[in-house]
Order: sequence, then C-alpha cells, then structure tokens
Amino acid sequence: MKKLLLCVVGLLAVVLFGAGVCLAEKPVKLRTAWMDEHETFLVWYAHEKGWDKEEGIDLELLYFDSGMAQLNALPAGEWVLCGTGAVPAMMGNLRYGTYVIGIGNDESITNAVMVRPDSPVLKTKGYNPEYPEVYGHPDDVRGKTILATTVSSSHFALSHWLRVLGLKDSDVVIKNMDQAQALAAFSTGIGDMVSLWAPHMYLGEEKGWKIVGMPKTCGVGLPISLIADKKWADANPDLVAKFLRVYLRAVNMIQNRMKTDPKSLVPEYKRFFLEWAGKNYSDAMALKDLETHPVFNYEEQVKLFDEGIAKKWHADIATFFAEVGRITKDDLKKVGEADYVTDMFLKKVKTPIPAE
Repeated sequence: MKKLLLCVVGLLAVVLFGAGVCLAEKPVKLRTAWMDEHETFLVWYAHEKGWDKEEGIDLELLYFDSGMAQLNALPAGEWVLCGTGAVPAMMGNLRYGTYVIGIGNDESITNAVMVRPDSPVLKTKGYNPEYPEVYGHPDDVRGKTILATTVSSSHFALSHWLRVLGLKDSDVVIKNMDQAQALAAFSTGIGDMVSLWAPHMYLGEEKGWKIVGMPKTCGVGLPISLIADKKWADANPDLVAKFLRVYLRAVNMIQNRMKTDPKSLVPEYKRFFLEWAGKNYSDAMALKDLETHPVFNYEEQVKLFDEGIAKKWHADIATFFAEVGRITKDDLKKVGEADYVTDMFLKKVKTPIPAE
C-alpha cells in the first residue's frame, strides 16, 4: 500500500511538473495596435510564420483606422505595443509618455498632396527653387479647401507642402476626414486638393489625380514608428526586445525578397490586406506598395539611433507642429528634443536575427 501511495505521489508529481513546464513555456500574449498599412504586413507575416511564438510571445494584432484612434485606446490598456505614424508617436509621448522603440519604415514618398488633372496648381512647378519637384503657386492655393486627416502624417505632408509655397495652414481651409472618407469625398468633387497616404494615394493615382508634393520632395523625413506603453515597457524590457527581434526578422525577410524576387511577396501581401484589412489589392498596387516602403534591418536601425537620425525625424515633427500652432510652446519643451526616442530596447535584442 505504501509503495502504491508512493507511486501515485510520484506520478502526480510528474504530471504537475509537466504541467508546470508547459505553463512556463506558454507564449506571453501581447496586444498590439496597427493600421491597414505596409508595416503591419511585416508583423502579420511573422505571426503567420509563428516567429513570435519562437520568441515566447504571441502577438495579437488589433485593427485601428488612424494613429489618433490608436492613442485614444491606450489609456484603457487595449495595447502595449504599436506601429503608428511619427505624428501620433509624438502625440503619444505628450499625452501618455510612450516610447519610440524602433522605426517601422520610411513613408516620405507614400504621403502626398494630390489634385485633379485639371487643377491650376499643376501650372507651376518649382515655384520655390529649393524644392524643384514641388508643384503649386501660392495664388492658386490660398483659400482653397483641402481634405486631410489632421494630426497625422497626411497633415504633416500637407503643411510642409504649404510651407514650401510660403503658406500656412490658416491660409487654406482644411477639412478633417479619415483617409477613406477623404478619398471618397474627393472622388465626388468635394475639395480642391486632398492629402493621402498609401494605399489611398495609389487609388488616387489610378483615378488620374496628380501628386503636387510629398515629404521627400519637400525635404523632410517621415518614419513609421514602433512605440510602446512606457509603464509596461519599463516593467517588461525583455518582452519589448523579443517583439523587436520578431519585427526585424520580418525586415530581413522582406529586404532579401525585394532584392531577389519582389513579385514573390505579392500573393502574401494581397492575402494580408484581404484577410486582415478587408481590402482587395491588385498585383500592381501590392508590388508598388512594397517597392515604395524602405525598411531598416537591425544594423541600419542601430545606425539611425546612434547617429541621431531617428531623434531628428521626430524632433522636426514636433518643431513643425509647434510652428503651425498644433502643439503649444510648453508641449514643445517636452518633446522638442525627442528624448522619448530610445534604443535601450533595441540594444537588448538577441542577435544575429534570421531572415526566414
């Protein structure tokens, strides 16, 4: 009887120990916030491949239609990690003290101010000789109605275009709409100009609309930022590093594929947009979106942070929004140096990072 009892106890111990091991190895679920954009494809692809679980985390991808919608969900604890524009990244630090922990991609050529093909704005190119690729003359723009998503990358692109022409936000009428609304409204004849980001700007191009200015032609950078809730990140630095390693593994994959066979990514890219975002991309649009979003691998990320480029991109945005009155001087004191842009989590990433 004693031997039987010992066997039962031993067996129970094995079962409980085994359960404990399984429990310890269960991936940590992380709620993350994304938009229907290029950067989300990377994390979606990584999740599809199970790369997050290989790192001991399980990424839940939550859909939002704008950066400000993402920020509004943060106080309720809906997410801890996020991919968003540099403008809401700045606002996130102002409101909630969020960190920028990495760069998602470069969007300086995927945000654009657009006009219809018969617009008088197209009559003038290079009005400001420092920006020879920018279209427009102040007399053809002043007082006009422009559709844009305010306090976003589309607003940043619009305001910089105006600035190149010697104008301010107050010199035009800005109608705030989300991107889908702006695209639809401009299609029906509402507004004189529209500021769109990809993929909406591609749909505009298909309709014959012309690009008159974008951040790159206006001389500024515009990154997508990977951000984190400060309190959570400070308490879980290793989980942040694991998330970055997963994202950067997808960066390695996409860089390699874009060098060797870009079209091989098109089927998965289309599937991502259809299944996750409910959007049906053509092959041509999918390929163009992939080609126009440069991404940065681990070594390139380290360089962006070490050389202060990542901070400068965000500091420039803060300075500009202060100049146009969208944030106060006191706000600028808080974010003007972009000290919330930090590589302390990037430095914890385990290397080397595989590609597939």
